[in-house]
This record gives sequence, structure tokens and C-alpha cells, in this order.
Amino acid sequence: MEPAVATDGESAGELLLRAAALVPWTTYALAALALASALLYRFLELHFLGDLLRGLRGGRVALTFHPDSQVYHRVASKCRSLHGRYLATPWLASPHLQTLFLSISGRSPSFTYRRQLYTVRDGGTIALDWLLASDLEGSDESISKDDSTPLLVVIPGLSSDSSAAYVKHLVFSMARKGWNVVVSNHRGLGGISITSDCFYNAGWTEDLREIVNFLHQKYPDAPLFTVGTSIGANIVVKYLGEEGESTPVAGAASICSPWDLLVTNRFISRKLVQRCYDRALVIGLKGFAKLHQPVLARLANWEAIRSSSSIREFDRHATCVVAKYETVDTFYRKCSSANYIGNVSVPLLCISALDDPLCTREAIPWDECRANKNIVLATTPNGGHLAFYEGLTAGRLWWVRPVSEFLCALHDSSYMHRQKEQGDGLHSSLESSIDKSPYVNFMEDGMVAAVTNDGPDNDDYLHNQIVDEIKSDGMVAIQQNEHTGEIHNENDSGGVGDKSHEENHKQREEPCANDIGDVVAPVRRSINQITRSQGKSVWLLAYIAVVTSWPLLRALGFFLFRKRSSNSLLAKKLKKP
Repeated sequence: MEPAVATDGESAGELLLRAAALVPWTTYALAALALASALLYRFLELHFLGDLLRGLRGGRVALTFHPDSQVYHRVASKCRSLHGRYLATPWLASPHLQTLFLSISGRSPSFTYRRQLYTVRDGGTIALDWLLASDLEGSDESISKDDSTPLLVVIPGLSSDSSAAYVKHLVFSMARKGWNVVVSNHRGLGGISITSDCFYNAGWTEDLREIVNFLHQKYPDAPLFTVGTSIGANIVVKYLGEEGESTPVAGAASICSPWDLLVTNRFISRKLVQRCYDRALVIGLKGFAKLHQPVLARLANWEAIRSSSSIREFDRHATCVVAKYETVDTFYRKCSSANYIGNVSVPLLCISALDDPLCTREAIPWDECRANKNIVLATTPNGGHLAFYEGLTAGRLWWVRPVSEFLCALHDSSYMHRQKEQGDGLHSSLESSIDKSPYVNFMEDGMVAAVTNDGPDNDDYLHNQIVDEIKSDGMVAIQQNEHTGEIHNENDSGGVGDKSHEENHKQREEPCANDIGDVVAPVRRSINQITRSQGKSVWLLAYIAVVTSWPLLRALGFFLFRKRSSNSLLAKKLKKP
């Protein structure tokens, strides 16, 4: 290659172009390829070179827990996977490649579920897909009522059901260990139509609550565990925080939870690659809405839902309208599981990847998890969203292993959560009535009773109604009884008149006494029933009512006495000749 020689009148730019033209095109192609590779490596957040520099050992699993946590020292400390390293599949060394591969292929195990349809109280239908330990042995046996085999309830993620690859990996792994597993599909998913005006969302815990109670009542001897993934993880943690000690769940796991929905929503619309996920998710949500268009179009603006271009827009036009939230931010704040962590009373393992492209590390509540002795938080540098592929063939999901180890170790220990029995006291009955029935109904006899979904034959409903009657009318009835007795005594001591006057007085008193008896009788029966269970507290309440109302009763009695005395004196004067 001959050097470029400047001629007269040729500028420096022209000389530079002549020199660049002498460079072979293959050199430019290699340079462009190198630049594109660097940009792609950065854009896809590849970490293969970092894994190679670490000797392909992977990143260490970081654990966050309370120093005095017995759940860690007695249960999680026995899990080898939580104290090792995680190395991603080399040709999937990117959170985006892992997440994409999980949604496209997944390489899930092959098996067949048993389907059970469950109808919840509001008329909605939920598909429960079962895989029993006996199914893997080729047996057709069903679960008996006294079966003590541990039972795992799996809650899938957003617009996912029991057929999702990551769900099948977990279900198959736990069934191989001898557990019975059931996947609780969200309403409208799993091939089931919407049969009520209620749709699921990221904070909807009522379906999980009813399914857990149903399974616990049907199989009381089987320890009950639950695992939530993605949005399902948010639902599980929120449910555990809402229930506290009263849940029958013995242990749980949360995988790739969004934790704070507001932070996660802002994160997903921040970068170009995240906006791609946002677009892909809203396409899935609109596909779900399309399946149930007849119901959803009646409840919300269908054209606005169909034109939604982001998850936030879909939540504004669909979720907030159906679930009756004022704004999207209100929905995100109220439904974030991070607000309920402090009240979780069940041993809980939480797993998150720091490079999760959907649920950002910024939303992980580190301090709240560290403050709760029941929670162990495990984070890995890599893993993507629900993927965590490992091995050269990408045939396994790493997070399935620590979950199975944790739940099995918890089942074999004495640290499983035991449901706290609900008390039958007056205060608990009032709280139950208020929580379940925010409305009141005025009865024909003037009593106030809570409006519930329970029938009149329900003992709790009857007890709550009695308590409401005592609270609303008990004091008034007792005061009327004392007041009547005071007036009657004054008439006996100071009354002067002929026989006809006394008969007329008795005739006036008899219907009054009957009316008072009719009013006092149900209250007296209620007092007797409450007294048998509450002892002296009801009489103390009656004593306080009489003492606090005594000045009013005394003034009213004095006024009536003066009126009665003046009437008697006037009658005497009229009788005189």
C-alpha cells in the first residue's frame, strides 16, 4: 500500500479521505463487529467474561437475616444451596437471555395434572391443578382426609398458569420428594372462564385465603406450605402479613417478588430494554382481557383497555376500575407486599436476583427482612427473572433446589408455624363482625345487626348479633328499667285518690309494663347468654351504665314526681265542697 501524497490545492480532509480509502474493507468490518459486540454485551448485560475471570465458579449467594433468627440457624443453615454459589449456564450468561429462554422454551418436565374446579364464595371459579407423589409412580390413588403428606400450594406469576415452565419445574421436583403439590391458577387462567365480576390483581389475596382454608379443612393432618412466584410471590407475602399468626400455612417461599409495585413500575419504564418487557407484558395482559371481553367490557372502558400500551395504562383502565382503586399509584402502594413484611409470622425464604430485568433490586426491603426473625432473604448476582438456569444444557432452575431444601428441612424441624387459635371473647367477636361486615342492618325490634354472608344458622353470626344488640341497646334498656322502677315507687308512697283513679292508673300501667317487658325480654335473654360466657363483665357494664346516667334519671324522676304531686293536689281541691 503506497502512502497518500498531498498534491497542490488538496485540503487535509481530502487527504484523510484518500488515506481511509486505502484501508481494506475487512478491517472496517472487523472494527464494526467489535463495536457492535461491545454494545450488545452492554445492552444484554452479559456477564460471561466476569464468570470466566472468576474461574467459572459463579457468584456467592448472599443471605440477609436477623442475628437471632432460629429459622436461619435451625433450618436455612442446613440448606447447602444457600451457602454455595450460583453459576449461570455459559451460553445464557445474561438476565435477558435467561428470561427470554424461559418464556420461549423452558425445558420443563413432562407430566399430566389432575384438575379440580373450585367455586369461591363470590361465584368465581378457580382451577386447581394437582400432581400427587403417587402420580409419578403410576398410581391413581387420591388423597385421603387423614393423609399427613406435606401439601404445597403454588401461586404462579402475572398471566401465567400451571403450564408455565418454571411452575412445572418446581411442581415436578417437589412431587419427586414425596410431596403432594397443587397449583392454584388465577381467575380466568388455565382455560377457565370468568364467572363473576371479580378479576385477580397483584394485591388480591382473597382467593389464596379461601383456597388455603379449604385445603386445611379438607386435609387437617397435612402440613400446608405455599410458594409464590413473581406477582404470585407478592400475593403470598401480602397474605402472610395480613393473616399474621392466624394462618394455617406452616412455611412459605417467595421467588422474584416485585416487593414495591410503585418502584418496580417506574423501573420498568426507565430504560429501552425494560420498556421492551413492559410492552411484552401488556400484550399478554390484553390477551387475557380479550379472553374475557364480555365481562370486562361491561365493567370498564374496553376501547381504553384495548389501546393500552403499558402496564400502567392497563392498570389505570382495567385493574383500578374493576378493583375500585382511586388511582394507579394508590393501587401500587396498597398492594405492595413490602408493607406487610413486619407482620409475617411464618418461616419464609425469599429469593431474588440482583440483575432481575423486571423486579429491580431497588425495591428489595433489606432492612425489613433483616428485622423479622421469620424471614431469610437470599440474593444472587445473576439469575434473571424466575430463570436461574444452570448446567451446560440448561436443564435445571437453580432456585428450585434451595426452595425444596428449605421446605423439607422446615418440615423435618420443630419450627413449622402452628396456627394460633382464635379466642371466643367479646372483643374478638366484635372485631370479627366489624372486619367481615362493614355494613349494618336495622332489625324490626330496633336492634342493630351486622350484615354478613353467613346464614342465620351460623353460631358465630348469632353470637356476633347478640353482642351487637347488647352494645347498641343494652344500656338504654337497663336505664329504662331503673327509671320505671323509680317512678313506680314514688307513686306507691305518695299517691292519694279514690278507687276509680287507682283502677285507671293500673290500666295505664299495664300496657306500659307489657311494652317494657317486651323490650327488656330479648335483652335479658342476651345478657344471660353473655353472662354464662363472660362472667361479671356484663354486670360491671350495667353498673357503669346506671351510675353514669344517674343524674339524668334523678332529674327526670324529680320532674315527674312534681308533676304527679301537683295533679294530686289539684284533684283534692276539686273534690272539696
